[in-house]
Amino acid sequence: MDNVIKNIIGKDISIGELFEEYRSQIEEHSSEVLNSFRGEAFDTFQETGIPSNKVENYKYTNLQPFFKGDFKFSIAPGKSEQNVEDVFSCDVDTLDTYTLYVVNGWYYPLNDLEGLPAGVRIGSLAQLSKDDPAFFKKYYGKRVPYLSDGIAAMNTMFAQDGFVIHIPKGVVVEKPIQIVNILMSEESLMATQRNLIVMEENSEAKVMVCDHTLSTDKFVMNSVTEGHIARDARLDFYNLQNQHNATTQVAGFYFEQHENSLVSTNNLTLHAGVARNNIELKLAGEHAEGRAYGLYLLDKNQHVDNFSYIDHAVAECFSDELFKGVLDDYSTGAFTGKIMVRPDAQKTNAYQSNNNLLLTNDAKINTKPQLEIYADDVKCSHGATVGQLDEDAMFYLRTRGINKEEATILLMYAFAYEVIEKIKVKPLREQIRGLVEQRFRGELDKCHSCVVCGQKGTEITCL
Repeated sequence: MDNVIKNIIGKDISIGELFEEYRSQIEEHSSEVLNSFRGEAFDTFQETGIPSNKVENYKYTNLQPFFKGDFKFSIAPGKSEQNVEDVFSCDVDTLDTYTLYVVNGWYYPLNDLEGLPAGVRIGSLAQLSKDDPAFFKKYYGKRVPYLSDGIAAMNTMFAQDGFVIHIPKGVVVEKPIQIVNILMSEESLMATQRNLIVMEENSEAKVMVCDHTLSTDKFVMNSVTEGHIARDARLDFYNLQNQHNATTQVAGFYFEQHENSLVSTNNLTLHAGVARNNIELKLAGEHAEGRAYGLYLLDKNQHVDNFSYIDHAVAECFSDELFKGVLDDYSTGAFTGKIMVRPDAQKTNAYQSNNNLLLTNDAKINTKPQLEIYADDVKCSHGATVGQLDEDAMFYLRTRGINKEEATILLMYAFAYEVIEKIKVKPLREQIRGLVEQRFRGELDKCHSCVVCGQKGTEITCL
């Protein structure tokens, strides 16, 4: 690949020096709006660096070791000998979507966006930030904590491209919008991706983000998705993480909601080496509803850390949160969920639950549900459970002639079922059911409905 890239050793100062060395080149090819945030973000990063577990919000995941090592850093879009359409294709007959691709953090020209409703804009963040700077000045960087969080600051320093989805007032996009995020390289790679979703009044959309790795190299991805949801708008947002064990994915999802809006997020980690998900919903308009769901399935030495923050900033809002995890072998997980109820947020209804199933004595989970309430007329609850397979249920299934392996799979699936059923897109829900079952059976993590191919010389071999 012919990226403008450089080897780094991964120390915080090295990343800072990398930015200083290539800043003029990054800014030369970026819009004025994106560039206007880099200075403050750089100052924050110089003060904070990559978070370690000494930072309270990262106490269960020290990210510093994963950013150390010999990497190539993606400064400009690269050109590969392989075309994405040759190495990756999905063909789910029952799942009809508008589909676009992002490769190593860069918007890829291959897409299937024909038939979009009038006024809907879907495309490259780099290009749209140049074409419509007024739009970006209104929305970009307003929700991302780049002045306090080192990872968000690093993303803002290097942000150049990703995807943009803009749904205008009153428009309902019936077909789901699918973003296929691909990591592929001939060497270990560190990449940055920045995404923006803007939904105007009375608009509706379903967005599916699918993360995949198409080569066995080591990857570190720092991605941020920022969403602005206007009054009476509806967004169903799904993130499916299905990456190999040498991948570190740090993903931030920051949504702001206004009056009568509804945002439902579902983070599904089927396979990942290390994943840290920051999920934040700010309920900034009365009668807004925020729903955050998640499922993480871990084995071997995998680690997933879900950090959620639901901010009830005004009165009469509702939030519901449910995360479930199944951990096997020596895997580790973490869940930190914080519900903030501010002084003016009377009549708040907020519910939070985290449930975990440990299949071995070596698997570990840290869970920390939290409520911070400054109003006196609220209904709030939170809780967490950690346990093993129910012995009575296992005995019942075994007495019905079901062998231990199948009984274990049935019980694990029953545990995960509650989160899977939160998926509103029926074809996607059915697909996830199949993927979860495959995962529990220890089968290949590649989606049965996707084809992944590798190229050696002129020969392409597909799995």
